[in-house]
Amino acid sequence: MSSKIKFGTDGWRGVIARDFTFENITLVSLATADQFLEDLKNDKSKKNLVYIGYDRRFLGKEFSIRVAEILSSKGLNVNLYNIDVPTPMVSYDVKKNNAVGGIVITASHNPPEFSGFKIKQADGCSASKEYTDKIEKRLCESDVRACHGMPQQAVKYNVIDPSQDYIDFINKTIDIKKLKSLNETVIVDSMNGTGGNYVEDFLSGGNIKVKTIRSNIDVTFGGINPEPMMPQLTPLSEEVTSHRAYMGLATDGDADRVGAMNEKGEYINTHKILAILLYYLVEKKKMSGGVVLTFSQSVLVKKMAEKYGFKLYEVPIGFKHIADLMLKEDILIGAEEANGIGSKLHFIPERDGVFNSLLLLEAISAFNMKPSELIEKIHGEFGAFYYDRIDLHIGSPALGKEFVEKVKNNPPKEINGQKVKEIKTLDGTKLIFEDESWLLFRGSGTEPLLRIYSEARSKEKVSSNLKAGKELFEGSRLAVTP
Repeated sequence: MSSKIKFGTDGWRGVIARDFTFENITLVSLATADQFLEDLKNDKSKKNLVYIGYDRRFLGKEFSIRVAEILSSKGLNVNLYNIDVPTPMVSYDVKKNNAVGGIVITASHNPPEFSGFKIKQADGCSASKEYTDKIEKRLCESDVRACHGMPQQAVKYNVIDPSQDYIDFINKTIDIKKLKSLNETVIVDSMNGTGGNYVEDFLSGGNIKVKTIRSNIDVTFGGINPEPMMPQLTPLSEEVTSHRAYMGLATDGDADRVGAMNEKGEYINTHKILAILLYYLVEKKKMSGGVVLTFSQSVLVKKMAEKYGFKLYEVPIGFKHIADLMLKEDILIGAEEANGIGSKLHFIPERDGVFNSLLLLEAISAFNMKPSELIEKIHGEFGAFYYDRIDLHIGSPALGKEFVEKVKNNPPKEINGQKVKEIKTLDGTKLIFEDESWLLFRGSGTEPLLRIYSEARSKEKVSSNLKAGKELFEGSRLAVTP
């Protein structure tokens, strides 16, 4: 059974009732409990305390109760939230209260049929690969039978309310009073996730008008992946347009990622959000530090960092690589392509969709411009770059990885009328052209997907690059589904 349990970039995920079962949850919980107990032996400064949260997916609460039972039976003190909560809240409480770790039952932005098991280490960050490797090694040592028929006294745990400390932190860090005074309309899309009404609640009671859509619990997420990007955010775009709103804000399934729309109902991708936040932190808050980009991130932000004289770091895709640097270096801000952003302003070196929604609104309003106007101002200073991505559904994860390796070993000299100047292979295969635009191929490690990314100096070029990338895959022998 444990052979099915493999940790990816942020936890173990599987299809509910097929891979993600109570038996497998028990095995992972036993292995994680043993690792937490070893951590406590090795670091006496940490408390015997674990926070457990869950999102709104099918059986999320029931799975989390099972985890709480297992961990408490092993002698760990467990705090289980009494309702679904944003993943960043769990991370915050773990670090704030010096806990040994945390667990969140969530599959983040994955399809509705998935659930997941995220581990948070004592610093509030997602568990490193080295850490999850230890968990996987322990899986073969775990015995699910040991947890059958546990006596009641062995499964006592605390049931707690959502964290007031987390709410207070946001109220102190973001200028909520100023945001409430804005005479604007803002639309918030929680995508049926744990973001719920948090952003609206922070902003209630002032001049600003906030309307939240898709804040209700729906375990199917309306039949979409709760990922805050297009086309999933079409309802948000329509609401922004119909209400002539200042902007739209969105959070994903477990509220650690942020999405946005400008006043025209046009999607603001992560690259532009990162550029806006970096611009704000430097120009208005006079902050400094390193800038971290994942392998699929923007040339625009690279040029901004260079102009400001900030050290630039490039890491593989996955926020844990950014978080690792934030723990070791003086990092101002870092972002991954999939809408995850962390900054020096936050208490934890982690993504936070609720916090970043409010910070983005604060940043844009500080320049007394509409979102599209601020983006044009940044383009004017640092150069205009545009970005998009497509996901091709293919036969298997192995097929995507095989194609990426083929492009790496035998790259085209030219694609879409552009000469390939450089090839990078930090995470996937990236073809860089003479004008600094690029095309990246990357296979998913867990899903039958080939992701193709592009950034160029015009929207038209991005579109044609992606089309050329798709044709390159379809023209290969590997495109044939086995």
